[in-house]
Amino acid sequence: MTITSPRTEPTAPRPGGGITQGVRDSLVIARRNLVRMARIPEVVIFGLIQPVMFVVLFSYVFGGSIAVGGSTSPAAYREFLMAGIFAQTVTFATAGAGAGIADDMHKGLIDRFRSLPMARGAVLTGRTLADLVQTMLTVVVLAVVALFVGWRTHENIGKVLAGFALLLLLGYAFSWIGALIGLSVRTPEAATSGGLIWLFPLTFISNAFVPSENMPAFLRHIAEWNPFSATVQAARELFGNLPEGYPVPQAWPMQHPVAASVLWSLLIIVVFRTLAVRKYRSASA
Repeated sequence: MTITSPRTEPTAPRPGGGITQGVRDSLVIARRNLVRMARIPEVVIFGLIQPVMFVVLFSYVFGGSIAVGGSTSPAAYREFLMAGIFAQTVTFATAGAGAGIADDMHKGLIDRFRSLPMARGAVLTGRTLADLVQTMLTVVVLAVVALFVGWRTHENIGKVLAGFALLLLLGYAFSWIGALIGLSVRTPEAATSGGLIWLFPLTFISNAFVPSENMPAFLRHIAEWNPFSATVQAARELFGNLPEGYPVPQAWPMQHPVAASVLWSLLIIVVFRTLAVRKYRSASA
């Protein structure tokens, strides 16, 4: 007489631990990505070159030819410009975030991560946190370059740090858009293109490089309600870089740019993190 034991079907490991587990897993993934960035320094170096070129080119090519607050002084334009360059730099990191996640998808790493007992969303949260650290490094280098070309702040250190915090919050919010793009395309090249193509109109139809009152009426309204513009305006206020006599538009985000910047960034994080985590659960390499 033969006795057979009941067959047990293998089950996928489940994450545990709730919030604590999620934080721990996210930090582990963030560390993995930071180590990988350190081993490929050319990625960080090339990421620094582009914003530095923008600072130099815009400062010396357009400085003196664009009126800001009724003045065409190159020094006035440099101070007006830098908040826009900072904001453009942190948002352009979106392409790198999307390409990195798409590369992990292409190599099958995402499928391996999903087979582990990890908190849902930890892979994406860790990746976006690592990108935030890289963005902070870029902003520090960019600020040093800006000081060399004549940029100065005119507020206390608390307000200046708050301005940089708003810029990094916007960059972190946009990295979740990059995460969703990276999960939605098949190759890293497509993620890079998809992460940049919509950023150019977003950043140029704004108050980043020219005052919005110089635009046609329909573009001016778009620029004034652009979340990018709200952060740029908030950074200018906190840095003390709004020229004397600069006309502030009547749109609510321009009248209350700090509140508008925080609200826009938090809304983007909530919406796109939700969409990205949902996509992560069903995505396959």
